Amino acid sequence: MTTLFVNACMRGEDSRTLALCREYLQGKEDVVEVDLAALGLKPFDAQMVAYRTEKQKAKAWDDPIFDLSHQFAEADEIVIGAPYWDLSFPAALKVYMEHVSVCDIAFHYTEDARCEGICKAARLTYIASCGGFVEGANFGYEYFRGIAKMFGIPETRFVAAEGLDIVGIDVEVQLDKARAQIAALD
Repeated sequence: MTTLFVNACMRGEDSRTLALCREYLQGKEDVVEVDLAALGLKPFDAQMVAYRTEKQKAKAWDDPIFDLSHQFAEADEIVIGAPYWDLSFPAALKVYMEHVSVCDIAFHYTEDARCEGICKAARLTYIASCGGFVEGANFGYEYFRGIAKMFGIPETRFVAAEGLDIVGIDVEVQLDKARAQIAALD
């Protein structure tokens, strides 16, 4: 069973989100990590869209422009590690999803024009850390709930360590709450 870990922890090893993700992934045997900070993807521009469209029309699915989409679609489990930034997540994660979201790899349209997901993953787990308390406004997780539905991933799960930058708060207590959520997942 392949677990795809999409690492959007832009602070690298200093990231509390990354530490929680590593705890979740501990013991999983086949983990493939995509480090978005190291990947340095560019957002799609007109030239890239035209190139990808040309390759889609030609059904040239082995072109490298589709590699990230194939990797995502073929994983058995998806883990997204993303700190809570600006009501959602770092921009690099959205750019990554532009590369992943490919018709006829991650989803397709049926004859009656319904979008149908064709990803293999049984679940998507979204792990975050937040400087404050989100209070129901984690649009990053909401975005991935929508993506999971679009891509045919039947289960989504969310873990967050919140309030980590509040003066006077016990950070370890907050992290332990998230660790307890993680332990209850599997």
